Order: sequence, then structure tokens, then C-alpha cells
Amino acid sequence: MTPSLSYSKSSQIDELIESEREPHREPIARITGLMVQYYHVCERELWFMSKGIDIDRDTPNIQRGSHVDEKSYRDSRRSFSIDGRIALDILDDGDVMEVKVSSTLEKPPRMQLLYYLWYLDRIHNVEKTGVLAYPKERSRERVELTEEAAIDVEETLEGIIEIVNSERPPALEKKPYCDACLYQDICWL
Repeated sequence: MTPSLSYSKSSQIDELIESEREPHREPIARITGLMVQYYHVCERELWFMSKGIDIDRDTPNIQRGSHVDEKSYRDSRRSFSIDGRIALDILDDGDVMEVKVSSTLEKPPRMQLLYYLWYLDRIHNVEKTGVLAYPKERSRERVELTEEAAIDVEETLEGIIEIVNSERPPALEKKPYCDACLYQDICWL
């Protein structure tokens, strides 16, 4: 990874970076890792969440994911919250780790982890590598913030900003996992 890569081609991203670096400024959007994940799962889900329409966190799927995250690697990682935006788990070797139950959807957790690496690099000038772990599948993947990955993250951030500032949710789009979505009751009204 190149030190403090400078790959932003958007004034919107430049403004986001500057506002995040200056805590007294109001950012154009408060983007969290979960928002990045939602963006890559379902933009409509992201819109609902950004408007304060939250899901029931006591459902079995959410509880199962929380349980796997809390129990896996607990002796070799420490948790940190940075700027109220990102919640990191740092392994003993210094890697940033994201733990997921399943690799069924690969892109959302990968982009979430890349966002964490991007945020650390662009906002705090801290270079890290990441590990995406699926303990139940006994698999791990090393993730690095390359210039190409940073461009993907910035395109994601631009998309998120557009969605959260929108008056209406994105159009309905039937996906294979809609039946398991916790927003389905309000989404398909």
C-alpha cells in the first residue's frame, strides 16, 4: 500500500474528507460501515436506515451474527470506535478485522472493511491492512486498500450521499434475499 494515497477525483469526496478531519465542521453525510454494507446489499434498505427507520435488533439472524462476532477471535483482537463512524476490531498483529457469519454475499462486507481502511488512511493518515473472516466457514481473506479499491470506496460514498439526501427511497428491486430482509414488511407495502 502506498503511503497516504491521493486518489479522490470528486469535490464531494474532498469535502467529506475535509469535514471529517475538522471535527467542528458538519460533514455532508455521517457515513458508517453499516451504511456501506447496506449500500451494497440494498440501496432501499440504506435509505430506510438513514431516515431512522431501524430494524428489530432482537431477531434470530441479527443475534446469530452478533454472537459469532463477539465469540470469534475474542482473545486476539481489541475493539475501537473512531469518530462515531467506524467500529474496528484490531488483531494482535495490527490488522483490521471484520467478522461475518457467511460469505454468501461477498461484496458488502469486503466494501465495509475497505471503507474502514480508507477512513483510517484518508481521514487519520493511518495505513492498515485488513482481514475478512468467516469463522463458521474457517476462512479468512487478506484485504488491502489499493488505488483501485479506494476508487470503489469513493464511488460507494458518493452513492450513499446521494441516497441519504434523497427525499424518496430508491425504486423497488426484487432480490433473492428479499424474503429474509427485516425491512420487507415496509418495503413492499
